Amino acid sequence: MNPERRHITVSAATPFERGRERGEQLRDVLPGGLGIYSELFRLAGLTEDRVREDALRTADAVGAFRPRLREEMDGVAAGAGIDPWRISALNARTEILAQSGTGRPGECSTIVRRLEAGAGGPRTFGVQTWDWHVELAPYWHTHEVRGGRYDVAGVTEHGILGKVGVNGAGLALHFNILGHRADGAGGVPVHLLAATVLEEAGSVAEALDLVRSAPVSASSSFTLFDREAAVTADITPVGVFVVEPVGGSVIRTNHFLSPVPRAGEKNELYQPDSGERYDLVASRLARGPEPRSATELLGLLRSEPGQPQLCCVPDMALPLGQRWATLSTIVLEPADRSMRVTEGSPLGARDRPWRVLTA
Repeated sequence: MNPERRHITVSAATPFERGRERGEQLRDVLPGGLGIYSELFRLAGLTEDRVREDALRTADAVGAFRPRLREEMDGVAAGAGIDPWRISALNARTEILAQSGTGRPGECSTIVRRLEAGAGGPRTFGVQTWDWHVELAPYWHTHEVRGGRYDVAGVTEHGILGKVGVNGAGLALHFNILGHRADGAGGVPVHLLAATVLEEAGSVAEALDLVRSAPVSASSSFTLFDREAAVTADITPVGVFVVEPVGGSVIRTNHFLSPVPRAGEKNELYQPDSGERYDLVASRLARGPEPRSATELLGLLRSEPGQPQLCCVPDMALPLGQRWATLSTIVLEPADRSMRVTEGSPLGARDRPWRVLTA
């Protein structure tokens, strides 16, 4: 992994000061990422006044759900020297962009394995590609967060409090976006919900209880696994729907796996791409042999030209908003509370260094 890839540590005693620590470490780079999101919002047909209104409504919802999250966002704004509503908009970027009907060329793919009891008991591990706009490649970082109930090691975007990661209790979270016709802005952002799960939940069961308590307004899936259990959840404004592993595996792309939200799915956003990626991974798992390690799982997320895009290569001839790239590849292992991350896709992962963090 490029040694210049930013890594930040947050460990202050209060939420506002943790936010300030984050903002100060990102002060020189946050405006660049915000500028790209401002342009993406504009391309989605959203005026700055509309985004500001959505951001303020989001901040109110966050304050009602977890006051400390709003305090932490305010701290980021103070540390970075940026208007607080812009930090709220950044953390709600999924919800704000959900108001656009524009289709997207690809997204993330995730596999989690649960191996049955051996000498050391059950074991779980997971891998994920994070696919997003190539223009945002400079604007993400790894982080270590301390000061809450559990320490967290993770990956997120500049100014956003959380995304993918593992915590000190050995709870891991992979993150895939979904699309439902009820999606919109004004609820608890899914990125802040992910940050809350990793800070507060000590098990899959605790994480699901927490997720069910959040008034979300846009859809995503959290694939949650601890040392023994693994599930994936369709998280939507119409409910939370849990899906168990099949044959010891959870495969996650960008469509609903449960029937209730599927009835309201925005198929135009991610299909047929999402289904094709899911089917490719499922067929590889079915052909065997059974993956026994995270390294073996990585091979199932490689794709070549002409195959469904498990590894996204941007077409730079396309305009902003349509240039999709695999920004990072992430491995989570609850047994040792570890995260490994490298830049780019699994295609080059064997030849690139990894950053290894422990919660």
